Amino acid sequence: MGAKTWMLVTAEGNVSETLAAKPQINRDASLEYARSLFPDYELTQIDDGDLYYTNPPNDEIFIGVFDSVRIVAAAEFGIDYPSKLPDRFISPTGTTTLHAMHSVVDWFAFATWVDGRLVRSLSLSPDSGILEDRGDRLEFERPYWEGEHPAAEDEEEEYAFEFHPLDLGEAALLYFFGYQIEGYVENNVIDPESCTLMHLRRRRTRRWWQVWK
Repeated sequence: MGAKTWMLVTAEGNVSETLAAKPQINRDASLEYARSLFPDYELTQIDDGDLYYTNPPNDEIFIGVFDSVRIVAAAEFGIDYPSKLPDRFISPTGTTTLHAMHSVVDWFAFATWVDGRLVRSLSLSPDSGILEDRGDRLEFERPYWEGEHPAAEDEEEEYAFEFHPLDLGEAALLYFFGYQIEGYVENNVIDPESCTLMHLRRRRTRRWWQVWK
């Protein structure tokens, strides 16, 4: 399956500290939150999953509300230009973070907003290059850009960047949320498989032309 994510996390405090306390998922709040983000869909609960797997198919949404932390995974977040995320997904308070990566093409993208203001966004892959690079680089990024995690062990081997974007994506997971999928999992603050997410199937109830009636 490889490492794939397309998810959005909104929080008022530290995500990993909150999740490390193993709060129970608030199912009523989770369903209400899903309906607020996806008002044009009929949502049906189908199963439970966990934070390890956050790349749902197009007709599903994974979601969980845990105290002040809200996690949602949906195809809408697997975008090349994370700064263009529609405003309805961005909380006006606290921190909102988008994380998306796909191991097959070594693509990684992320963005973070504080109190609704974009402070950093990045999207890159070896085939497309740097698609977006806005704001100052964050602490977890700097060692990668400075060559401390080289992509090629052989100096004669060429690669598009000094590092693999997927490696940076794993570092971002640890930095923002306290866990990694395929990185140095011994550094995980939380166990993603212990964090329950509701799986919802969605069916569109309104088409674009109906919105204007």
